[in-house]
Amino acid sequence: MNAVLALADGTIFRGTGFGAAMQVTGEVVFNTSLVGYEESLTDPSYAGQILTLTYPLIGNYGVRSGDFESERVQVAGFVVRELCSHYSHRNAVKSLDAFLREFNVPGIAGIDTRMLARKIREEGVINGALMVSEDAIHGQGVIARAKSAADYSSKNFLAKVSVDAPKFHDAKGDKSICMIDTGVKLSIIRNFLKREVSVWRMPYNATAEEIRMKKPDGIFLANGPGDPEQAKEAIATVKALHKEYPISGICLGNQIIGLALGAKTYKLKFGHRGINQPVKELARNKVFITSQNHG
Repeated sequence: MNAVLALADGTIFRGTGFGAAMQVTGEVVFNTSLVGYEESLTDPSYAGQILTLTYPLIGNYGVRSGDFESERVQVAGFVVRELCSHYSHRNAVKSLDAFLREFNVPGIAGIDTRMLARKIREEGVINGALMVSEDAIHGQGVIARAKSAADYSSKNFLAKVSVDAPKFHDAKGDKSICMIDTGVKLSIIRNFLKREVSVWRMPYNATAEEIRMKKPDGIFLANGPGDPEQAKEAIATVKALHKEYPISGICLGNQIIGLALGAKTYKLKFGHRGINQPVKELARNKVFITSQNHG
């Protein structure tokens, strides 16, 4: 299939399409991880974004059913340098191409992802449009779609990535938390359960009273997509409860806590997305390699 990725500044990348034949728009970002594309594709924090992977060969170990961070593919579109059509892994159940088609997500392969990542790094994230079609694609039309796309920060994705009603995950222990689900990765829930902490997975708009009724030992705010200022309900809930319970958060949740307590947030130029992000601890002059996904 034919494929075109167009950026809002008029830049065009032509390549080979895979996944679903369709057109999407989204904020174009990049991730520097060498492995873990299944986890990235299903991470709700990528909702509404066109994800570019900088590692050149993607798809070689197929898709394994137990490595998802949510129940579906969350990215708007997917960009790779080379798509491996012949996968090999003892736990693989399907190809990456089939996986994207299953969830109606388009992908493009065969473009210079190093150039694209460098452009984003130097100029900042930018809106883009990705079109995959059996027919010839006129680039100017795709550019126009990219230019007309709504700003990413203006969108509220929380209803799309959150549970609709409270869901209980029982660890059979004597401790429990309420997790405000703004797009939680399933691995976070699994890690709480592994430590014998039961989890009440609450909707993104859960009220303070709804959380009090669960009688938790603490509150945890999850990761998720978009601008934290869009999470007005969660901010209000944290304001109401921060003197009653210990509260912690990760990613978007950390920013929501900050906003609730009077801090300000701002958008990074191109963010930190990857499993190889160095962080220096100044007190001991040590560098740790961390996994991050935020913009």
